Amino acid sequence: MRRALASVAIVALLTAGAFAQDTAGYPNKPIKIIVSVPAGGGVDTVTRIVAEGMRQKLGQPVVVENRAGAGGNIGAESVFTSPPDGYTLLASQPSPITVNPLLYKNLAFDPTKFEPVAIMTKIANVLLVRENFPAKDAKEFIAYCKANPGKVNYASQGIGTTSHLTAALFEKVTGTKLVHVPYKGTAPALNDIVAGHVDIIFMELASAMRLHQGGKARILAVATNKRIANLPDVPTLEEAGVKNFESGTWNAISAPPGTPKPIVDKLNKTIDDVLQGPEAKAHFATLDLTPAGGSPADAAAFIKAETKTWGEVIKEAQIPAH
Repeated sequence: MRRALASVAIVALLTAGAFAQDTAGYPNKPIKIIVSVPAGGGVDTVTRIVAEGMRQKLGQPVVVENRAGAGGNIGAESVFTSPPDGYTLLASQPSPITVNPLLYKNLAFDPTKFEPVAIMTKIANVLLVRENFPAKDAKEFIAYCKANPGKVNYASQGIGTTSHLTAALFEKVTGTKLVHVPYKGTAPALNDIVAGHVDIIFMELASAMRLHQGGKARILAVATNKRIANLPDVPTLEEAGVKNFESGTWNAISAPPGTPKPIVDKLNKTIDDVLQGPEAKAHFATLDLTPAGGSPADAAAFIKAETKTWGEVIKEAQIPAH
């Protein structure tokens, strides 16, 4: 027995030593970032900006690959089951790493087991309506929804996304009844807003702003505690009578369970440097995005808090699992 234990210990020490050498030389080959949404959305755009910065700083190609579907679960599962060596990462919206266990009955991964690397950006949500929607301001919108229960439909980027949960929260606190039309990402949802096939969406500011400024859709209100500088004439939902209503979205980089801390730390520092650099800041400013950053511990604490907040919304709104 002693010999067997000694053999196991020796193998473990040799393996640990070899792995330490591997992590010391990380990265020595291309890194792949799986994006859990289709190309063209906010998460995808931010990830490509960050990936380019990572390439410059790490001296290795950083390849971005979109694997969308099932509220981000397809991309998340593929990363969850990847080797924990730092060469396959997940870029996602909140849902696949927070609340999807409450919304999907048969998940093949555990979101709590991912290694949080970094929060890339945070951004406010806004109420965006099709260009010819009858209501001309937020107060009219709320009155219209109350007078027409079940007749106003809202798009979302998918089940469990902040666009979905924000609308569910809005229904609960205003006593309105809307019809949910889930899409597979931001781009197809916004295409149908522009085409007039759906009425509204609670959408992150960056994507909504371009449509608002281009006259293709209208922002009626912002889901923040004060007005946004770039939209000084657009009221908050609280000003429109919805008390204490705030909603924002964000995107994160995560690594497979068991990824060594030295690799997570190196990735975090690299991404943080990119986010605080002048090139990324200039890109984000044109997109109305706010860089986040912080340590892996900061990311973990933030994700835990967001999971609690939106988990309570799901339970209170009685959103069923699929």
